[in-house]
Amino acid sequence: MPIKSLSDNERIKLESNCLRGRLAEVFDDTSTGDIPADEQQLIKFHGTYLQDDRDKRIALKREGKDKAWSFMLRLRMPGGKVTPAQWLAMDKLSDTYGNGTMKLTTRQTIQLHGVLKGNMRATMQEIHSIAMDTLATCGDVTRNVTASGTPGDSPAHRAAHDLASLISAELLPKTHAYHEIWLNEEQIYTGEKEEEPMYGKTYLPRKFKIALCVPPQNDIDVFTNDLGFVAIVENGQTVGYDVVAGGGMGCAHNNPATFPRLADAIGFCTPEQVVAVSRAIVELQRDFGDRTDRKHARLKYTIADRGLDWFKTTLVQYLGYALPASRGFKLETSGDTFEGTSRSRTLYIEGGRIAERPGYPLRSALREIAKLHEGTFYLTANQNLVIDGITNQTAAAIDRIIDETKLNSRHTGMRLASIACVALPTCPLALAESERYLPELLDRIDTSLHELGLQNESIITRMTGCPNGCARPYVAELGFVGRAPGKYNVWLGGSHAGERLGYVYRESVKSDDLPALVHDLLSAFRDERQPGESFGDWSLRKRDALLPEAS
Repeated sequence: MPIKSLSDNERIKLESNCLRGRLAEVFDDTSTGDIPADEQQLIKFHGTYLQDDRDKRIALKREGKDKAWSFMLRLRMPGGKVTPAQWLAMDKLSDTYGNGTMKLTTRQTIQLHGVLKGNMRATMQEIHSIAMDTLATCGDVTRNVTASGTPGDSPAHRAAHDLASLISAELLPKTHAYHEIWLNEEQIYTGEKEEEPMYGKTYLPRKFKIALCVPPQNDIDVFTNDLGFVAIVENGQTVGYDVVAGGGMGCAHNNPATFPRLADAIGFCTPEQVVAVSRAIVELQRDFGDRTDRKHARLKYTIADRGLDWFKTTLVQYLGYALPASRGFKLETSGDTFEGTSRSRTLYIEGGRIAERPGYPLRSALREIAKLHEGTFYLTANQNLVIDGITNQTAAAIDRIIDETKLNSRHTGMRLASIACVALPTCPLALAESERYLPELLDRIDTSLHELGLQNESIITRMTGCPNGCARPYVAELGFVGRAPGKYNVWLGGSHAGERLGYVYRESVKSDDLPALVHDLLSAFRDERQPGESFGDWSLRKRDALLPEAS
């Protein structure tokens, strides 16, 4: 069998001198908003992507002009924690250097869009000044570590959030390149002197995602991660974590070698072992992941190709001991809870977009809340925002702002359980709309929900503009995956708790046809559901009748 050549990204990393490459001199050149291809890949490790406004491509090309280049920056925020002061600073930055909005992502982080090349260093320095950074939020490294709920929910949640921070710190690249390039710090290392003690010169084959889950919540969709830790709680305290590995959503249309996969249970570990287990599994993937085909480079393919028994046996060599059997757990929902408590309020953020719209002053309202809030904000993996640590002194004022600006106006259960990726106009991979189209689609579906008496039914709904699955559509009860401009594959059958992959119900459905298609599904669900049956369970039970071959 011929030996496969390494992907070109491996060369870029190898030659990068611990993520430096030519980034410093490239960003000194402001004669163009673009950067060379190698640096486009390398800069991802620093937490940013080069993008262009695809809405403007055709007009600019006709005028003989370059694309409307800009950068997206993504913050590192373990567990989604952000202080009110940091929120206000990011809100200001979105005006100073961004496009006037912030995006709350499906990995509990904030993204700034529209930052021009000449403003990159100033933006990075402003972020650093509020004790935040963007290092390793993109690229072939461990991404932002997510955690269920907020630390105030229970001792188990606090323990999970503490571990998210510890894991993030342990698996962060140790290169000084970030500080040299963006923060104007003195170059300490030259030539081959600096080393990455864990990642090595070529880092990981692809990105690596880690999440900590506290049952019965599965708000971080633990099975969709490369590595997950599920809290086992006894008498209110976490005695350890069931470990799951090998999940991932990304795939490609018409490429059966790529597929979404749920993580497998591989054992149990104590809280004291979590960081060591994380490091060992990352190191195993570093050494055995596929570096020849980036579409086949995630941990899920390493496990699928070599087998779970091989994985667990090999892990012993890295960890030094075998993990005991999993304890088992029960999950109930992968959505967020909006009831609120005496100390917290959860706000639905449509598509995760913090913006100011006519009749919906979301951004300014959150700015006012941040000015008076004495606690913390937490971003959820469902793109929503939790105002945590509300005091008796601030509760009335916060509730007044929420009520006056209708931030918590009544939404259908499906809308509250919906998320969408960015897609057009900035994501270069998008095949169809997502964030901009889902609200319009839900407006039309809401009519059906009210007509059918299902307006309070929580149906986990996700939309992505391409098959990479950033909004996790393959485990949704109802998923829409962009196939081409204005066309979507429709997925059904995921579980409400996020424990099951769905199936393709229809392919290449035109956006104009989606409302009627969903109406018919909802009508059948209302008429045929069993007592207490969720939409996902119903659509799985009725799969044979629903698929085209059955008609």
